[in-house]
Amino acid sequence: MKPQKTLKEQLPELREGQSVALLQELHILTREGKLNQDTRRKLKQVYHLVQFIEPLLAEVLNARGDVTLADHGAGKSYLGFILYDLFFKSRPVGWVTGVEARAELVAKSQALAARLGFERMRFLAATVQQSLDHPDMPARFDVVTALHACDTATDDAIAFGLAKQATHMVLVPCCQAEVAGVMRQHKALSLARKPLAELWRHPLHTREFGSQITNVLRCLQLESHGYTVTVTELVGWEHSMKNELILARRDGGMRPAQQERARERLLQVLDELNLQPLTERFATATEPA
Repeated sequence: MKPQKTLKEQLPELREGQSVALLQELHILTREGKLNQDTRRKLKQVYHLVQFIEPLLAEVLNARGDVTLADHGAGKSYLGFILYDLFFKSRPVGWVTGVEARAELVAKSQALAARLGFERMRFLAATVQQSLDHPDMPARFDVVTALHACDTATDDAIAFGLAKQATHMVLVPCCQAEVAGVMRQHKALSLARKPLAELWRHPLHTREFGSQITNVLRCLQLESHGYTVTVTELVGWEHSMKNELILARRDGGMRPAQQERARERLLQVLDELNLQPLTERFATATEPA
Protein backbone atom coordinates (compact mmCIF):
# COMPACT_ATOMS: atom_id res chain seq x y z
CA MET A 1 0.00 0.00 0.00
CA LYS A 2 1.33 3.39 -0.97
CA PRO A 3 1.81 5.81 1.92
CA GLN A 4 -0.76 8.58 2.05
CA LYS A 5 0.52 11.85 0.64
CA THR A 6 1.12 14.61 3.12
CA LEU A 7 -1.05 17.71 2.92
CA LYS A 8 1.90 19.68 1.55
CA GLU A 9 2.39 17.08 -1.18
CA GLN A 10 -1.30 17.24 -2.07
CA LEU A 11 -1.38 21.03 -1.96
CA PRO A 12 2.06 22.50 -2.79
CA GLU A 13 0.66 26.05 -2.50
CA LEU A 14 -0.07 25.52 1.20
CA ARG A 15 1.85 27.98 3.37
CA GLU A 16 3.21 27.63 6.83
CA GLY A 17 0.60 28.70 9.35
CA GLN A 18 -2.28 28.53 6.90
CA SER A 19 -5.53 27.49 8.55
CA VAL A 20 -6.39 23.86 7.84
CA ALA A 21 -9.73 24.45 9.56
CA LEU A 22 -10.56 27.13 6.98
CA LEU A 23 -9.71 24.82 4.09
CA GLN A 24 -11.95 22.17 5.61
CA GLU A 25 -14.78 24.65 6.15
CA LEU A 26 -14.51 25.69 2.49
CA HIS A 27 -14.59 21.99 1.55
CA ILE A 28 -11.19 22.27 -0.09
CA LEU A 29 -10.02 19.59 2.33
CA THR A 30 -12.05 16.70 3.66
CA ARG A 31 -12.40 16.17 7.41
CA GLU A 32 -9.66 13.55 7.04
CA GLY A 33 -7.31 16.18 5.63
CA LYS A 34 -7.38 14.96 2.04
CA LEU A 35 -7.65 17.31 -0.91
CA ASN A 36 -11.15 17.52 -2.36
CA GLN A 37 -10.52 17.20 -6.09
CA ASP A 38 -13.85 18.82 -6.97
CA THR A 39 -12.60 22.14 -5.61
CA ARG A 40 -8.98 21.83 -6.79
CA ARG A 41 -9.56 23.87 -9.96
CA LYS A 42 -11.32 26.66 -8.09
CA LEU A 43 -8.56 26.74 -5.49
CA LYS A 44 -5.86 27.02 -8.16
CA GLN A 45 -7.59 30.09 -9.62
CA VAL A 46 -7.93 31.69 -6.18
CA TYR A 47 -4.30 31.05 -5.26
CA HIS A 48 -3.10 32.57 -8.52
CA LEU A 49 -5.26 35.61 -7.92
CA VAL A 50 -3.93 35.92 -4.35
CA GLN A 51 -0.39 36.08 -5.76
CA PHE A 52 -1.40 39.16 -7.75
CA ILE A 53 -3.34 40.81 -4.91
CA GLU A 54 -1.00 40.36 -1.95
CA PRO A 55 1.73 42.72 -3.26
CA LEU A 56 -0.94 45.37 -3.91
CA LEU A 57 -2.23 45.08 -0.35
CA ALA A 58 1.30 45.33 1.02
CA GLU A 59 2.01 48.38 -1.12
CA VAL A 60 -1.08 50.23 0.14
CA LEU A 61 -0.45 49.15 3.73
CA ASN A 62 3.12 50.47 3.61
CA ALA A 63 1.95 53.77 2.12
CA ARG A 64 -1.13 54.40 4.27
CA GLY A 65 -0.74 52.27 7.39
CA ASP A 66 -4.07 50.57 6.68
CA VAL A 67 -5.73 48.79 3.77
CA THR A 68 -9.32 47.91 2.81
CA LEU A 69 -10.46 45.43 0.19
CA ALA A 70 -13.91 44.92 -1.35
CA ASP A 71 -14.63 41.59 -3.05
CA HIS A 72 -17.65 41.77 -5.35
CA GLY A 73 -19.73 38.81 -6.38
CA ALA A 74 -18.06 37.05 -3.47
CA GLY A 75 -20.14 33.86 -3.61
CA LYS A 76 -18.85 31.60 -0.84
CA SER A 77 -15.99 34.09 -0.31
CA TYR A 78 -13.16 31.69 -1.14
CA LEU A 79 -11.00 34.63 -2.20
CA GLY A 80 -11.82 36.85 0.77
CA PHE A 81 -11.26 34.10 3.35
CA ILE A 82 -7.97 32.94 1.88
CA LEU A 83 -6.70 36.52 1.57
CA TYR A 84 -7.64 37.18 5.18
CA ASP A 85 -5.94 33.99 6.33
CA LEU A 86 -2.74 34.61 4.36
CA PHE A 87 -2.40 38.40 4.64
CA PHE A 88 -4.71 40.13 7.10
CA LYS A 89 -4.73 37.60 9.96
CA SER A 90 -1.11 38.26 10.91
CA ARG A 91 -1.55 42.04 10.87
CA PRO A 92 -3.43 44.25 13.35
CA VAL A 93 -5.08 46.42 10.67
CA GLY A 94 -7.02 46.02 7.45
CA TRP A 95 -10.54 44.97 6.48
CA VAL A 96 -12.02 42.57 3.92
CA THR A 97 -15.59 43.21 2.79
CA GLY A 98 -17.45 40.61 0.73
CA VAL A 99 -20.41 41.79 -1.34
CA GLU A 100 -22.82 39.07 -2.46
CA ALA A 101 -26.45 39.33 -3.56
CA ARG A 102 -27.48 35.90 -2.21
CA ALA A 103 -28.35 36.42 1.44
CA GLU A 104 -27.98 32.74 2.33
CA LEU A 105 -24.32 32.75 1.23
CA VAL A 106 -23.68 35.95 3.18
CA ALA A 107 -25.16 34.37 6.33
CA LYS A 108 -22.89 31.33 5.94
CA SER A 109 -19.83 33.51 5.42
CA GLN A 110 -20.67 35.62 8.48
CA ALA A 111 -21.01 32.48 10.58
CA LEU A 112 -17.73 31.04 9.28
CA ALA A 113 -15.83 34.27 9.96
CA ALA A 114 -17.17 34.25 13.53
CA ARG A 115 -16.13 30.62 14.07
CA LEU A 116 -12.62 31.27 12.80
CA GLY A 117 -12.20 34.54 14.69
CA PHE A 118 -11.71 36.56 11.50
CA GLU A 119 -12.92 39.74 13.17
CA ARG A 120 -12.05 42.17 10.38
CA MET A 121 -14.18 40.45 7.76
CA ARG A 122 -17.64 41.79 7.01
CA PHE A 123 -20.25 40.75 4.48
CA LEU A 124 -23.03 42.65 2.78
CA ALA A 125 -26.08 41.04 1.19
CA ALA A 126 -26.50 43.36 -1.78
CA THR A 127 -25.83 43.76 -5.47
CA VAL A 128 -22.78 45.75 -6.46
CA GLN A 129 -25.02 48.66 -7.40
CA GLN A 130 -26.81 48.57 -4.04
CA SER A 131 -23.50 48.51 -2.20
CA LEU A 132 -22.41 51.82 -3.74
CA ASP A 133 -24.60 53.93 -1.45
CA HIS A 134 -25.05 51.46 1.39
CA PRO A 135 -24.63 53.14 4.80
CA ASP A 136 -22.48 50.26 6.11
CA MET A 137 -19.86 50.78 3.40
CA PRO A 138 -16.92 53.17 3.91
CA ALA A 139 -16.37 56.08 1.54
CA ARG A 140 -13.12 54.62 0.23
CA PHE A 141 -11.68 51.21 -0.63
CA ASP A 142 -8.05 50.68 -1.56
CA VAL A 143 -8.42 47.44 -3.54
CA VAL A 144 -11.51 46.22 -5.42
CA THR A 145 -11.71 42.65 -6.71
CA ALA A 146 -14.27 40.77 -8.77
CA LEU A 147 -13.60 37.11 -9.60
CA HIS A 148 -15.96 35.88 -12.30
CA ALA A 149 -18.57 38.57 -11.65
CA CYS A 150 -21.07 37.72 -14.37
CA ASP A 151 -21.83 39.98 -17.35
CA THR A 152 -22.49 43.59 -16.25
CA ALA A 153 -21.57 42.87 -12.61
CA THR A 154 -17.94 43.42 -13.63
CA ASP A 155 -18.92 46.86 -14.97
CA ASP A 156 -20.70 47.57 -11.71
CA ALA A 157 -17.53 46.58 -9.83
CA ILE A 158 -15.55 49.04 -11.96
CA ALA A 159 -18.11 51.77 -11.22
CA PHE A 160 -17.79 50.93 -7.52
CA GLY A 161 -14.00 51.15 -7.71
CA LEU A 162 -14.19 54.51 -9.44
CA ALA A 163 -16.65 55.87 -6.90
CA LYS A 164 -14.59 54.56 -3.96
CA GLN A 165 -11.32 55.95 -5.38
CA ALA A 166 -9.70 52.52 -5.41
CA THR A 167 -5.96 52.50 -5.96
CA HIS A 168 -6.13 49.02 -7.48
CA MET A 169 -8.77 46.95 -9.26
CA VAL A 170 -8.31 43.25 -9.94
CA LEU A 171 -10.96 41.86 -12.29
CA VAL A 172 -11.61 38.46 -13.87
CA PRO A 173 -14.66 39.04 -16.10
CA CYS A 174 -17.19 36.34 -16.89
CA CYS A 175 -20.09 35.71 -19.29
CA GLN A 176 -20.03 39.05 -21.09
CA ALA A 177 -23.35 39.13 -22.95
CA GLU A 178 -24.59 42.73 -23.01
CA VAL A 179 -22.31 44.03 -25.78
CA ALA A 180 -22.98 40.97 -27.95
CA GLY A 181 -26.71 41.57 -27.54
CA VAL A 182 -26.41 45.15 -28.78
CA MET A 183 -24.25 43.99 -31.68
CA ARG A 184 -26.95 41.51 -32.71
CA GLN A 185 -29.57 44.26 -32.71
CA HIS A 186 -27.53 46.34 -35.18
CA LYS A 187 -26.00 43.49 -37.17
CA ALA A 188 -27.81 44.23 -40.44
CA LEU A 189 -26.77 47.90 -40.35
CA SER A 190 -23.18 46.97 -39.52
CA LEU A 191 -22.93 44.41 -42.32
CA ALA A 192 -24.29 46.92 -44.82
CA ARG A 193 -21.76 49.58 -43.89
CA LYS A 194 -18.62 47.83 -42.62
CA PRO A 195 -16.78 44.87 -44.18
CA LEU A 196 -15.19 44.18 -40.79
CA ALA A 197 -18.66 43.36 -39.47
CA GLU A 198 -17.97 39.90 -40.93
CA LEU A 199 -16.01 39.38 -37.71
CA TRP A 200 -19.31 39.03 -35.86
CA ARG A 201 -21.76 37.92 -38.56
CA HIS A 202 -22.13 34.36 -37.25
CA PRO A 203 -23.77 33.93 -33.83
CA LEU A 204 -20.78 32.16 -32.27
CA HIS A 205 -18.47 34.91 -33.51
CA THR A 206 -20.86 37.55 -32.19
CA ARG A 207 -20.65 36.05 -28.73
CA GLU A 208 -16.87 35.67 -28.74
CA PHE A 209 -16.13 39.00 -30.42
CA GLY A 210 -18.62 40.73 -28.12
CA SER A 211 -16.82 39.29 -25.11
CA GLN A 212 -13.47 40.51 -26.40
CA ILE A 213 -14.76 44.00 -27.16
CA THR A 214 -16.41 44.23 -23.73
CA ASN A 215 -13.03 43.87 -22.05
CA VAL A 216 -11.40 46.29 -24.50
CA LEU A 217 -14.03 48.88 -23.60
CA ARG A 218 -13.45 48.25 -19.89
CA CYS A 219 -9.73 48.81 -20.27
CA LEU A 220 -10.26 52.06 -22.17
CA GLN A 221 -12.76 53.18 -19.55
CA LEU A 222 -10.25 52.56 -16.76
CA GLU A 223 -7.50 54.37 -18.66
CA SER A 224 -9.81 57.33 -19.23
CA HIS A 225 -10.12 57.57 -15.44
CA GLY A 226 -6.37 57.62 -14.90
CA TYR A 227 -5.65 53.94 -14.35
CA THR A 228 -2.70 52.15 -15.86
CA VAL A 229 -4.04 48.81 -17.15
CA THR A 230 -2.39 45.43 -17.62
CA VAL A 231 -4.20 42.47 -19.19
CA THR A 232 -2.89 38.94 -18.69
CA GLU A 233 -3.98 35.35 -18.06
CA LEU A 234 -5.07 34.21 -14.63
CA VAL A 235 -4.26 30.52 -14.97
CA GLY A 236 -3.73 28.09 -17.84
CA TRP A 237 -6.66 27.75 -20.22
CA GLU A 238 -7.02 24.11 -19.21
CA HIS A 239 -8.26 25.30 -15.81
CA SER A 240 -10.74 27.95 -16.90
CA MET A 241 -12.06 29.42 -20.15
CA LYS A 242 -12.91 32.62 -18.26
CA ASN A 243 -9.28 33.42 -17.84
CA GLU A 244 -8.66 37.09 -18.63
CA LEU A 245 -7.24 39.10 -15.74
CA ILE A 246 -7.46 42.90 -15.81
CA LEU A 247 -5.17 44.72 -13.38
CA ALA A 248 -5.75 48.46 -12.99
CA ARG A 249 -3.56 50.79 -10.95
CA ARG A 250 -4.23 54.45 -10.23
CA ASP A 251 -0.95 56.06 -9.21
CA GLY A 252 -0.75 59.26 -11.23
CA GLY A 253 1.08 57.58 -14.08
CA MET A 254 -1.58 58.48 -16.66
CA ARG A 255 -1.32 62.08 -17.83
CA PRO A 256 -4.52 64.04 -18.58
CA ALA A 257 -3.75 63.95 -22.31
CA GLN A 258 -3.48 60.14 -22.16
CA GLN A 259 -6.76 59.92 -20.31
CA GLU A 260 -8.47 62.07 -22.92
CA ARG A 261 -6.97 59.98 -25.72
CA ALA A 262 -8.34 56.82 -24.08
CA ARG A 263 -11.79 58.40 -23.88
CA GLU A 264 -11.63 59.42 -27.54
CA ARG A 265 -10.68 55.88 -28.54
CA LEU A 266 -13.47 54.51 -26.40
CA LEU A 267 -16.06 56.69 -28.11
CA GLN A 268 -14.63 55.80 -31.52
CA VAL A 269 -14.92 52.06 -30.83
CA LEU A 270 -18.50 52.47 -29.61
CA ASP A 271 -19.36 54.41 -32.77
CA GLU A 272 -17.54 52.07 -35.14
CA LEU A 273 -19.35 48.99 -33.79
CA ASN A 274 -22.77 50.69 -33.48
CA LEU A 275 -22.65 50.41 -29.70
CA GLN A 276 -23.85 53.93 -28.97
CA PRO A 277 -26.56 52.66 -26.53
CA LEU A 278 -23.70 51.66 -24.21
CA THR A 279 -22.05 55.09 -24.14
CA GLU A 280 -23.40 55.92 -20.68
CA ARG A 281 -22.09 52.63 -19.26
CA PHE A 282 -18.54 52.87 -20.57
CA ALA A 283 -17.86 56.51 -21.36
CA THR A 284 -18.75 58.34 -18.19
CA ALA A 285 -17.04 61.66 -17.66
CA THR A 286 -13.39 61.44 -16.70
CA GLU A 287 -11.95 62.75 -13.48
CA PRO A 288 -8.52 64.20 -12.90
CA ALA A 289 -5.94 61.59 -11.83
